[in-house]
Amino acid sequence: MKAIRRLTVRPVLPDPLRPLSDLARNLRWSWHPETRDLFQSVDPECWTASGRDPVRLLGTVPPARLAELAGDRRFLRRLTAAADDLDHYLSGDRWYQAQPGRLPAAVAYFSPEFGITAALPQYSGGLGILAGDHLKAASDLGVPLVGVGLLYRHGYFRQSLSRDGWQQEHYPVLDPHELPLAPLKERDGTAAHVALALPGGRELRARIWLAQVGRVPLLLLDSDVEENDLGERGVTDRLYGGGSEHRLLQEMLLGIGGVRAVRTYCRLTGHAAPEVFHTNEGHAGFLGLERIAELCDEGLEFGAALEAVRAGTVFTTHTPVPAGIDRFDRELVARHFGPDSELPRIDVERVLRLGMETYPGGEPNLFNMAVMGLRLAQRANGVSLLHGGVSRGMFAGLWPGFDAEEVPITSVTNGVHAPTWVAPEVFRLGARQIGVQRAEDALAVGGSDRWDSVADIPDQDIWELRRTLRAQLVEEVRERLRASWRQRGAGTAELGWIDDALDPDVLTIGFARRVPSYKRLTLMLRDRDRLMELLLHPERPIQIVVAGKAHPADDGGKRLVQELVRFTDDPRVRHRIVFLPDYGMAMAQKLYPGCDIWLNNPLRPLEACGTSGMKAALNGCLNLSVLDGWWDEWYQPDFGWAIPTADGAGTDPDRRDAIEANALYDLLEQRITPRFYERGASGLPDRWLEMVRRTLSLLGPKVLAGRMVREYVERLYAPAAEAHRAMDPDSARGLAEWKARVRAAWPGVSVDHVETSAATAAAELGATLALRVRVRLGDLAPEDVEVQAVSGRVDSEDRITDAAKVPLKPVGGPDLEGRWVYEGPLALDRTGPFGYTVRVLPAHRLLASGTETGLVAVPSGDLAEAAGLLMR
Repeated sequence: MKAIRRLTVRPVLPDPLRPLSDLARNLRWSWHPETRDLFQSVDPECWTASGRDPVRLLGTVPPARLAELAGDRRFLRRLTAAADDLDHYLSGDRWYQAQPGRLPAAVAYFSPEFGITAALPQYSGGLGILAGDHLKAASDLGVPLVGVGLLYRHGYFRQSLSRDGWQQEHYPVLDPHELPLAPLKERDGTAAHVALALPGGRELRARIWLAQVGRVPLLLLDSDVEENDLGERGVTDRLYGGGSEHRLLQEMLLGIGGVRAVRTYCRLTGHAAPEVFHTNEGHAGFLGLERIAELCDEGLEFGAALEAVRAGTVFTTHTPVPAGIDRFDRELVARHFGPDSELPRIDVERVLRLGMETYPGGEPNLFNMAVMGLRLAQRANGVSLLHGGVSRGMFAGLWPGFDAEEVPITSVTNGVHAPTWVAPEVFRLGARQIGVQRAEDALAVGGSDRWDSVADIPDQDIWELRRTLRAQLVEEVRERLRASWRQRGAGTAELGWIDDALDPDVLTIGFARRVPSYKRLTLMLRDRDRLMELLLHPERPIQIVVAGKAHPADDGGKRLVQELVRFTDDPRVRHRIVFLPDYGMAMAQKLYPGCDIWLNNPLRPLEACGTSGMKAALNGCLNLSVLDGWWDEWYQPDFGWAIPTADGAGTDPDRRDAIEANALYDLLEQRITPRFYERGASGLPDRWLEMVRRTLSLLGPKVLAGRMVREYVERLYAPAAEAHRAMDPDSARGLAEWKARVRAAWPGVSVDHVETSAATAAAELGATLALRVRVRLGDLAPEDVEVQAVSGRVDSEDRITDAAKVPLKPVGGPDLEGRWVYEGPLALDRTGPFGYTVRVLPAHRLLASGTETGLVAVPSGDLAEAAGLLMR
């Protein structure tokens, strides 16, 4: 029979065991082995059956067992130690508290998904896992972050396979009361809510749930409340589900409702108000509008409020292609803002202008969430050096007149939270060398360039560790294969072969990620005969473990999954290559440590960062990847292998795949498998182990989320907080008025004349030329601008590369025609073809960069020709 109603019955813990509840409700247990070991000892069978989720565990342990533990002095001593350790972790000073200068009192971090633990399934892939690792690392460092997201009642889908290998989706309902969450409550005990106005007088209400991620509170908004109509209740039903209006409402709730949730949380708890707002991708971009509306309510006009909001906002883009950005029809957005909807105090046209693609090649009737994110943030970044460059080119239209290199988008390369992803066996080996506390600090905080102590670990210990982890993965794979085949309808008699699937002594390759076409799940199948030879080689075989989900609406991705599954079903190779459905955090934590090689073969440069290879590297796994994302930045032959790319403009996609697949096979046949199976005098694969050692000692410190968050603090959060404090109401008004005046006057700004002291088109290295420039400033004054000399080497098309910029100084007052003379030295500091030009930029003390306004005046073509601006 089916229940007509569901409710959660919470266990009543005996008084001595009450600290277990606090330990279960703080998600630090997900990366703290001692706390997990404590919960496992409560009831090992229930621990496994609960999916290693302490909240579910405590709801299933028999009362008799709880009573027994309440009298177990050894268990109670461990419980007290764990509770004291958590209290010290939450209250003690950490890295952030020891930093000089005035850092932000708090930072609000918004993301549409968070991958904290499999017990809180609110993630789909890399973006969410990155956001979860960001929160955990911030907690370890003591950064006063407040996370903001949505609580999806179905999370992301669960994946299974049909008998013929077609992906099938399932959406189990998540009960918040059974998750490691607590409702945020008003002081009178009622549930805290936020509300958004909808067209037609309707309202969207959302409850606020709190997940405690170590020191970091994570606020999750849930629209499935009785006060909403059926349509509004479904706004937070599924992650990345529904059509355009559904997604728009999700993003309005995340951005606008999220700011309101932060204000409510700070009011109720006394938490410091955020000085910096960080939006992880464009999905939360509407948070800037809500903050503008707050300031307008305090008496600022829109322009001044915009400047004040921009000063304290950081925007991170993860998208390397325009198709990956949420874009909405202009009329749809207009309908949800204005007098009878949300933010009625702000003119709809002003809202629309923030997101419209008003640049060459843009779609004038589409509202672009990333464009709005960039216009509402004074600081922006990509997530690897390569991706930063891709992003500058992608969004260059917002800064016309500037080279892509000067577009104000920097990069902070992603990192991964080592305490979450490093296998306990790997940690114990490191702790044996340097002690537990130093090992914990090295993984969580980082700060060193090298882990030199790895050099002292004997080869035999590393090799035994690698074999142990591989054997654990083999057991995990066999268990998951059986479950998958049973779901596909196979009987027990058909599954005897699974006992021999994979081999703990065979070179193991992992490939696991989402399945959009650009990640090329099936590149390995390009030459099936050649792959079979590799899998079945009599002396140097390989085995491959593959996992990944295609988006429910992506039939192309599902066909790729099916193609791979059908190959893995072949009785000739199914013991050497497997596909595991329902890829998630729990599977990943077994997969990364157990692999010897982590394979990544996207179309370059479409991988923004790609952090799965980082997690593998921290466990001593070597990377085999296209030079894309983080691998392009940090690849060295010591750490693995680079798959050559065929990304020339004249190479068609099919030929490109063929070339790169052949390169992959060549690497495996000629370089990778021989090195793995080759034995030195000690009987061990000495050359392989040296690569493992170098990966751990040299690459390990780079890929940490602790390093990433420290970079965000130092390079983005601290400057944003400083800018926020400088932008008091008078300063914001002044800057807005100045920008309006400069934009109005800019058509009257020009470079009229350029001359130098050079007599010929050749000069000696180290010489200095005197540069003299006449400019018209129209209605502007010298204090409104900076006149720059820009110089450097020139390429074959006379473009300046690796440019140096030197400000010139005004000499005297304007002449009778209103022109100003600027002078300065031009140092010839490099040999070869050398060029220079001059330009005029707006200048103001509150601008983050000279390119911020997008305004620039340069010499006309005729003037440049007459000035002889090139020297060879």
